[in-house]
Amino acid sequence: MAQATNGSVQIEYESFGDDQPQTVLLVNGLGSQMTRWPIPFCELLVARGYRALRYDNRDVGLSSWLDGQAYTVSDMARDGIAVLDAAGVSKAHVAGVSMGGMIVQKLAIEHPDRVLSMTSIMSATGAPGSLDSTPEAAAVLNVAPPDPRDDFEAFVAHGIRNARTIGSPGYPWSEDALRERTIAEYARAFNPAGVARQRAALMADGDRTAELAKLTIPVVVLHGAQDPLIKPKGGEMTAAAIPGAELRMIEGMGHDLPPALYAVFIDAIVAAAERAKARADG
Repeated sequence: MAQATNGSVQIEYESFGDDQPQTVLLVNGLGSQMTRWPIPFCELLVARGYRALRYDNRDVGLSSWLDGQAYTVSDMARDGIAVLDAAGVSKAHVAGVSMGGMIVQKLAIEHPDRVLSMTSIMSATGAPGSLDSTPEAAAVLNVAPPDPRDDFEAFVAHGIRNARTIGSPGYPWSEDALRERTIAEYARAFNPAGVARQRAALMADGDRTAELAKLTIPVVVLHGAQDPLIKPKGGEMTAAAIPGAELRMIEGMGHDLPPALYAVFIDAIVAAAERAKARADG
């Protein structure tokens, strides 16, 4: 692992496939650590011929925790640029899930000279109606977990229940896998106050539709047809906002990245990247 620096903020990152000619920057969702892009996923990207960079967003994982400090999605996008700088990458393909999709949108809008292609996954434009959730899924964000110091088993059960609520009905995780992930993520880092600050930054960013309409890079928008946290309309509005964007709506997919869908995610990322390569060669 390594660290990048954006001003006073330290960003923890990890690189796979350093000998590959082009790089994919992988950006996480709200409150999630870079381990949500699992090592086997990154290794599959390398097998397709791409270097993979994953990192902890500010306020989660092993990156800086910014107690009492407000920041913006633009700041978070610059964290991604700092990772590219630290890794010696001048231009990259970018892919983000959920909040990460919004961050890579901002990357493409504000740092067009650094972005070759974009894959926006289970994300939204920020326009009214693009972030709608079912009541059950909204509760995942709005109901605080039990304090793990008081009742760790209740905390773990809460994490498993939330994962089931927003997960992919066509590709369910096993109980053991969800339990193991919940415990491992808590052991690595637990910063609920940081999640609240991330969410505040997202809500303050507003509607990116007009800015997305100016993008000229290849874009694939991937979304779950059964996503309850950001309903399919979020993906549809994102694809409609970006000229030439390809929309891939996946049956059975909710708001997660189950192992059974690794190939689907990677195919979307590689499709956008190959379109960028073809444009550069032609």
